[in-house]
Amino acid sequence: MPFTRASNTRVHYEADGQGPGLVLVHGIGGDAEKVFGNVVDHFADTRTVIRPNFSGSGQTEDDGGELSVDLIADQITAAIRDASDDPVDLLGFSLGAVGAAAVAAANPDLVRRLVLVGGWAHSTGPRDRYYFQTARKLLDTDRELFKRFSALTGFSAAALDRFGHDGLAQSLADAWPPAGISRQIDLGLRVDIRPLLPAITAPTLVVGFADDAMIPLEGSRQLHEAIAGSHLVEIAGEGHMDWFADPSDLVELARDFLNA
Repeated sequence: MPFTRASNTRVHYEADGQGPGLVLVHGIGGDAEKVFGNVVDHFADTRTVIRPNFSGSGQTEDDGGELSVDLIADQITAAIRDASDDPVDLLGFSLGAVGAAAVAAANPDLVRRLVLVGGWAHSTGPRDRYYFQTARKLLDTDRELFKRFSALTGFSAAALDRFGHDGLAQSLADAWPPAGISRQIDLGLRVDIRPLLPAITAPTLVVGFADDAMIPLEGSRQLHEAIAGSHLVEIAGEGHMDWFADPSDLVELARDFLNA
């Protein structure tokens, strides 16, 4: 299990495979394995797949203080530089897309191509602030209700029905969410990377989900409009986390873009 250091934190990351670097960054409440464990094998035959855990996830250690976009971007950057001597392709999901965009803006020499999945540019609007505030209140008062809220907003109706009664009941019994999720939610409430986006020069693919009730599609449109030359793909009928069960469509989209 590799570790590196960034901004007075000890950053844990996973690295699998061989070849040019492909960096995958998780979102709120996720980690390198939970989000991308079933994605690695799609790329590891030709890529070194690097999966950093930013603060609040995995075995990354810090002082427990308030998180910032700058901090998670520094942690992602440190893992990249520790694991690869050459520019990498970078894919971020959700809050990981926010961090990935910040990395690409600050380090144009480090990122060859950029993929932003289910991301957003800022949380200053009424709906987004209300969402993150509600999530935090539920987490603080009733963790089972928080799990239910996360499932209902994170997955499409069709995906929830595919889980079935037993699958949904089992989801309430697992150990998720991790202790660090509260700080990640608080960071989600404070996101505003609009000033950074015009500095991104890497070719960029933005992927949004039409039925996303957690991070609405408008967030991906914001990113696309602010990143010069970016390409936007809107996936119909899917929620924020539907792809967890079967990442093959997202993998194909990413592979086609990265290999272009």
